[in-house]
Amino acid sequence: MLYSLFDYLDREFDLIGAGLFQYISFRSGLAIVISLLITVLFGKTLINILHKRQVGESIRDLGLDGQLEKKGTPTMGGIIIILAIVVPTLLLANLSNVYVILLLVATVWMGLIGFADDYIKVFRKNKEGLAGKFKIIGQVGLGLIVGITLYFHEDVVIREFDEQKADAVEILAEPGYTDVKSTKTTIPFFKNNEADYSGLAFFGKDYTYIIYILFVIVIVAAVSNGANITDGIDGLAAGTTAIIAATFAILAYVSGRVDFSQYLNIMYLPNTGELVVFCAALVGACVGFLWYNAYPAQVFMGDTGSLSLGAIIAVLALAIRKEMLIPIVCGIFLVENLSVMMQVGWFKYTRKRYGEGRRIFLMSPLHHHYQKMEIHESKIVSRFWIVGILLAILTLATLKIR
Repeated sequence: MLYSLFDYLDREFDLIGAGLFQYISFRSGLAIVISLLITVLFGKTLINILHKRQVGESIRDLGLDGQLEKKGTPTMGGIIIILAIVVPTLLLANLSNVYVILLLVATVWMGLIGFADDYIKVFRKNKEGLAGKFKIIGQVGLGLIVGITLYFHEDVVIREFDEQKADAVEILAEPGYTDVKSTKTTIPFFKNNEADYSGLAFFGKDYTYIIYILFVIVIVAAVSNGANITDGIDGLAAGTTAIIAATFAILAYVSGRVDFSQYLNIMYLPNTGELVVFCAALVGACVGFLWYNAYPAQVFMGDTGSLSLGAIIAVLALAIRKEMLIPIVCGIFLVENLSVMMQVGWFKYTRKRYGEGRRIFLMSPLHHHYQKMEIHESKIVSRFWIVGILLAILTLATLKIR
């Protein structure tokens, strides 16, 4: 909104300072400030409202130190995260940008799914929350929207350099570049590191969209669930997401600039630079939420926040064609997810094989394993953040290490 307003004022009235809103860096910095202010200033108000309505977390006794002390802590704090993402984005981003619209849809869509889950747990006193099949339907529905949009929308293109065109045409704003519809993605650590989903369409390239959309659905569901599982101790999911969002902001920025993409020899993706504004709002929202969510937490984000954060990360990765980097940059989510799968799978196998279930970890997800080892949760979170930062650095290093 403000972007369009100041763009108009700059063009029509040459208003002093209005041109600043053309700079992604300026709008991104403003987005962080606004999202931080929303979470910090209005977070306390939300906590008081949740307290009044007795929207408290029901805690299942797992034998963890300090666990029962958290009983009654307000949940559904993800509402403030979503507001702190959506409001700055609506104010500062270019709302005609397809990637921005897609991220806003993903945020609200999975936020509503998570809200329904939290509502059932809190107000209907059903600890199971929303039935798993409805969560899956919601994730598949979002995956379909994202996959169809990224595959068919005319503005989702790769801009490739064409030497013949560059020699023939010199009057274009970006001479020598041609917009190409493609399902290419980035493969880390390899030279000429691009792969095309069309190579998996063994039954004909005309059906590439089916393969692509199926992959999108799997990625959205996996990352969303990974973020949800990670949200188990104070500050872990919010801090980890902030690190991932900052990483994707850098990747979106270099992918959306012709000079950086040419220098780094990566795909030039026009209009993805606008995602930096969204990522900035996401970083600000998560860091601001830590004001109240860091140990000891005054509020939990609940599924309202964790499911939406996971979906946002997945869609960001897909939009800038870096979904193959998810196992690295989202390594914390991946390990948390795998720890649950390994624990459940091994327990079922050994119970069938030996008549009693055996465990790999003291408890899953992984952060609970370390709690069982009597490591304080604030130390666990700090160490996970350090690992997350190292993974973020490794992710950025893939731009040059091939």
